[in-house]
Amino acid sequence: MVKTQKTKLHAENVDFYYGNTQALFDINMSIPDKQVTALIGPSGCGKSTFLRMFNRMNDIIPGTHHTGIISMDGEDIYSPKTDVVKLRRDVGMVFQKSNPFPKSIYDNVIYGPTIHGTKDKSELDAIVEKSLKGAALWDEVKDRLNTSALGLSGGQQQRLCIARALAVKPKLLLMDEPASALDPKSSARIEKLIGELREKYTIIIVTHNMQQASRVSDHTAFFYEGVLIEFGETPQIFTKPTQQRTEDYITGRFG
Repeated sequence: MVKTQKTKLHAENVDFYYGNTQALFDINMSIPDKQVTALIGPSGCGKSTFLRMFNRMNDIIPGTHHTGIISMDGEDIYSPKTDVVKLRRDVGMVFQKSNPFPKSIYDNVIYGPTIHGTKDKSELDAIVEKSLKGAALWDEVKDRLNTSALGLSGGQQQRLCIARALAVKPKLLLMDEPASALDPKSSARIEKLIGELREKYTIIIVTHNMQQASRVSDHTAFFYEGVLIEFGETPQIFTKPTQQRTEDYITGRFG
């Protein structure tokens, strides 16, 4: 999978704290544009904390702070000049548990664009169709857009959440265990979708599933106890890791 290595995100000397408890230690990483980067490691190792730094979701947790620099497209996203609302529009987020709003399928998709000022019905219709097609859901729901999103299956709800994220035209997609609550068939659909979305978006996925990480990602980062142990191209990480702890984790000796 030979692609240009333009950097989308860069973390430099990043430490992160929940109160007095340090959760991330001196993270340095450059994440390439329009590729899939998987964050792996045992529970509590800091990967979700690191993921949430890219849309500043950690800001809403009292007592948290960080040092170091995180930049997107060369701009420091923690600068006082950063428009956090715009940042969160640019950085879509898909959570472990699908969280559709108790509204119609249509209203779920237009939620973001409407908040950001889009009112024209024909424009919203076009956004809904494009976003649902982007999330590989259009053919399944196009005849029931006005029915409740809560009537969809778990896998469909997760793809609807992806469509909702796509509707505001993000530059980056964050996915925190997006398939862990799904059955194998639905998980496979999400993995296939990630493969299609990588052509247009930079994607960062947190996953506990080693096989999933090896299948969907171009690069893999292994975290352990808040430290980035190793980061590299996925085939290298899974077949020839340079760190013993990486090999021990991937081969199931711990975690």
